[in-house]
Amino acid sequence: MSRWDRVTAALPYLLVLLPALFSLLRTWRVEVLALALFAAGWHWFAVDRRPGWTARAWVVAGYFVVLLAVVAALVRIDTVFTVTGVGVFVQCFALLPGLWAYAGVAVTVGTLVAARPPAGRTPVELLASVVVGVLVASMTGFVFQTVSEQNAQLKEKSARLAALAQENADLQARLLVQAREAGVLGERQRMAREIHDTVAQGLTGILTQVEAADEAADDVPAVRARLATVRELARESLTEARRSVQALRPAPLAAAQLGSALSEVAAAWSRASGVPASVSITGDARPLHAEVENTLLRVAQEALANVAKHARAARVGLTLSYMEDVVALDVRDDGSGFTTGSEGGAGPEGGFGLMAMRQRVTRLAGDLAVESAPGQGTGISATVPAIPADPGT
Repeated sequence: MSRWDRVTAALPYLLVLLPALFSLLRTWRVEVLALALFAAGWHWFAVDRRPGWTARAWVVAGYFVVLLAVVAALVRIDTVFTVTGVGVFVQCFALLPGLWAYAGVAVTVGTLVAARPPAGRTPVELLASVVVGVLVASMTGFVFQTVSEQNAQLKEKSARLAALAQENADLQARLLVQAREAGVLGERQRMAREIHDTVAQGLTGILTQVEAADEAADDVPAVRARLATVRELARESLTEARRSVQALRPAPLAAAQLGSALSEVAAAWSRASGVPASVSITGDARPLHAEVENTLLRVAQEALANVAKHARAARVGLTLSYMEDVVALDVRDDGSGFTTGSEGGAGPEGGFGLMAMRQRVTRLAGDLAVESAPGQGTGISATVPAIPADPGT
């Protein structure tokens, strides 16, 4: 309840009980005490105790008839109770609609004037008292009504603001749910890429080595070499799977910078595929954010895996270029190439690989370009922002 509401609720009681106190201090009269307590009790019973009653016209009419009769009796006993009429004016504008409020004021003023002892006043003086009283009471009531309407408007605005705040809170809750769902989807995509870039590639390499060992079954040294490669690939795949689950950096980056990690990956790939792979670094090499290095390393691994599976290349070259604002990785081979219009011409696996590379790069606001043509080899270029490494890493 606002301060204005508390004041208007207490005013009818104060304008009855305070005059009664002054009157009783001057002259003790039991009838004054009884009538004052009855007026206060009547207001409490008819208005405050059952607020819904005031919506009924006959209840409001009965309330004013009884109240005005009691006030008239009090004014007849002691004119100090004339101020009680102010409380009645307030109730007129609080309980009566529109012009009925001013009619109630006029009736109240007439009752107050008629209840006062004549004391030799002429009819003209009585009429003038009524007119002046009505004007003053109407102006007072108008001010009261204006303040009440403004207070109601403020309440309505406050309610609207509260509703907007609740709506905003609900919207924020929905946004949080959507962000959480997007995070879950992103994490699923990340795990899909991690599995594809690690376990799937390792299993593909193992399958290739087993097939080659099967073809060279009569050549014991060659079979042993293939089995050794299978063991190495299996260990690497197991290590990568564990690190992917733990969301750690790729194994080659765990203890080396990006350039050294690329050289290590290219050398291991060359041993497994039998295709020479060279690595060159241009620009000022510097530590980059873990996500940047991880992305470029995964792009290199995926590109080399695609070369081994589809390109039938004789050589591969990897170039890591450090520039002022970006870092670029180029992987080029002299293999069979494909039509770049589909990017899936290399087969379903190659198509998923290109899609995974693009997702990784665009996630960092980077760009992935693929250049290829049948019989002319393939070039893959990934460019991402050169975000510096975190100081704590």
